[in-house]
Amino acid sequence: MSPPTSASSSDATPPKRSRGRPRTIKSDSATGGAVQALERGLLVLQALGREGSVNLTNLALQVGMPPSTASRLLSTLQKHGFVDFNPATQEWAVGIETFYIGSTYLKRTNLIDAAQSVMRQLMQDSGETSNLAIEDEGEIAFVSQVETHNPIRAFHRPGSRGHMHASGIGKALLAGFTRQRVESVLQKKGLPEFTAKTLTTADRLFDDLQAIQHRGWSFDDEERYVGMRCVAAAIYDASGHPVAGVSVSGPTVRFSDSAIQEISLMVKRAAAEITRTIGGHPPDVP
Repeated sequence: MSPPTSASSSDATPPKRSRGRPRTIKSDSATGGAVQALERGLLVLQALGREGSVNLTNLALQVGMPPSTASRLLSTLQKHGFVDFNPATQEWAVGIETFYIGSTYLKRTNLIDAAQSVMRQLMQDSGETSNLAIEDEGEIAFVSQVETHNPIRAFHRPGSRGHMHASGIGKALLAGFTRQRVESVLQKKGLPEFTAKTLTTADRLFDDLQAIQHRGWSFDDEERYVGMRCVAAAIYDASGHPVAGVSVSGPTVRFSDSAIQEISLMVKRAAAEITRTIGGHPPDVP
């Protein structure tokens, strides 16, 4: 095919320049490449966050890229303080700049604020009162509540306290503690009986805690108050340690066995959402 003919310089009309974006904007393929590089850099940071420290070869294998590519990304991240290199061990780790950015996020969130919208949704979905509590000196301490509109409902005034072994949230937290820590709580607070269903022996309590670990939620079956039931799940921090719990509670007549199965899924989802919002993650389950 012959090349197209061109007009002479004397009679050629200069093309009109269109308004809008300048012609120097990069093509989509170039932009995609930049995004791909960013995505790969984030994968490297996530891998370092999981491992703590790792050498270049193992890091490249984990993120699925050539060592040369991983090395270039690490050099760029190091330049901006996002990763550090230890010459003695030849290992890479997250840098101080990562901490600064993470701290900025944590400053704008706290447990109660992070839980409020989730608790409201949990109350609406379940139709029952939603509670938020923490452990303090071996006791459960309620810090927030979203009440149901039902006339008969559970009520835990923020600041009220109770024994952990007779509380849905208390047992959810105990299930995430080490056995030594649980025994320390029991030695300090004992296992007083509140109703005929209260777990008043260590063997019964530890059996229940093992079941809670397996299914991911706890159940207070009239163990503190006759006629009241509660379903709870733990909230975890960035180290995978239980720091709080969320629950729904109400009259036993509205907490049938079939309803509990449905409510338990809602509570687990709520606890997982609050955990994610505060930058936490659940522990690794063996």
